[in-house]
Amino acid sequence: MQNFLLYFYTALPFVVVALMAVLAVIGIGVGMVRPRYLVFLYLAVFFFANSTSYGSLSILASGGIYSRGSGLLFFPLLLWCMLGAWLCARVAAGFRHQPAPPCNLRPWFLAWALLLGAHVAFALFSNVTLARALAPSGFSNIAWMAPLVSLLLLSFRTRDDAVELARFILLAGLGRALFGLGRWGAFGGDPNNVYANMNAINIKLTFFDINDSLLCAMAFAIAAVNLFQSVKVKRASFWTLVDWATLGATAACIMLSYRRSAWVGFLLALLVIMMRFPPRRRLHMLVLGLPLVGLGLLAAAWKRLGQTRGAEGGLSSLFYDMESRRFGAESERVLELKLALGDFISHLFTGIGSWGRYTGYQHISWQSGQDAGLFLHSGVLHIALKAGLPGLILLGGTIWAFCALARLALRTLQPELLGLATAGAAGLAFMLPDLLIGTPFPQTRTTQMLAICLALPYVAMAASRARDAVRGRAGAAAMPRRPATLPVPAHGRRAASPPA
Repeated sequence: MQNFLLYFYTALPFVVVALMAVLAVIGIGVGMVRPRYLVFLYLAVFFFANSTSYGSLSILASGGIYSRGSGLLFFPLLLWCMLGAWLCARVAAGFRHQPAPPCNLRPWFLAWALLLGAHVAFALFSNVTLARALAPSGFSNIAWMAPLVSLLLLSFRTRDDAVELARFILLAGLGRALFGLGRWGAFGGDPNNVYANMNAINIKLTFFDINDSLLCAMAFAIAAVNLFQSVKVKRASFWTLVDWATLGATAACIMLSYRRSAWVGFLLALLVIMMRFPPRRRLHMLVLGLPLVGLGLLAAAWKRLGQTRGAEGGLSSLFYDMESRRFGAESERVLELKLALGDFISHLFTGIGSWGRYTGYQHISWQSGQDAGLFLHSGVLHIALKAGLPGLILLGGTIWAFCALARLALRTLQPELLGLATAGAAGLAFMLPDLLIGTPFPQTRTTQMLAICLALPYVAMAASRARDAVRGRAGAAAMPRRPATLPVPAHGRRAASPPA
């Protein structure tokens, strides 16, 4: 028995390596033939795997799959797998002579990669390690958004593919919302409950991670467009039931997350969704739906803010920890932003570097450990601090390019593709509060979810153009062809003149 255990543990590493090699070969084969299957598997990880342990009392909590391999590989192994899937999809498209669909985000992502390369080069000349220069606490996660956007465009080319992706997001959002509501009702809610565990606020949460609420908002947008758009698409009754269930479950899940950024983001997403409907339908939704949503948010806000020290009531209580105080010590949230803003002004054109820490971070209670001073609660100011004005210009340009395409997509798309594009636009609107007062860019899951939102309108537009191209070729083939030269009747021919 001892010899067997010795042989088993000795051979185990080789068995694991061989198994990984076999899985890699299978994955490459699937990626070359059906790349969207790999995409569904990749999306499922980000849709269902939690990324934060903040607020948990468990001593075993960790970053999980989103940090595996980030030591020797500099980035998580999950991102390298996504890059491998992109290579498979790109090679498969080359074999089929299919060019990559158009995307006006490419030059902006290329500029992000060049900016990151410049920071890495300066870091190496300044004796800063490559791992610190490429750390997620800088802005390297933004560069990793580009291959995911391209992978989605390469994998979902047709109308059927786009509808399949929309249904996958719809079912994923419904499943995640039901899981959150069930855990909230029967098992005490999310264990990562910073309000109850650290702030002594007696509430339960569905999800503390903002990305779960983002998934719910995307699924809500698809369901709302399917149900309430003016042009009805013939659909099975099963999908109609799924739409109604998604509408109720996802809205309740977002409200019971008790995240202020999720509440404000949900209202912004609702505005984007309602703009897709004609004025009369928009008025009906305002009269019937908005009071229900407003009452739900008001009840949730009353329960949370009523127990929060420093929230004195009224609308301003939503921002009780973000307002400057006339007397006494400054709140840490405001002090953090002021310290970072001072460093940004001092390094206006270069930033402090992707590896830098802002001055005075030691005065902030949560800035402790090895990541102290590397992040702050404002995504926009984070980019300004790390990359200076060039980073702010690239961030604004990326958002501008997306908004230009999304506006066109939401005005011109067919009804069956409109929900997918609306989910992307509503998802980005949902994340605006987190971009302003949250920490999105140092988080792998958040940046990849943002990349999914960015890609959805482009996927819908590419599928629409592909369908129009197929219809155009079919129409041209159905038209009768005119001969190159018309035959001349025999009686119309002239007789050859006799020789002189």
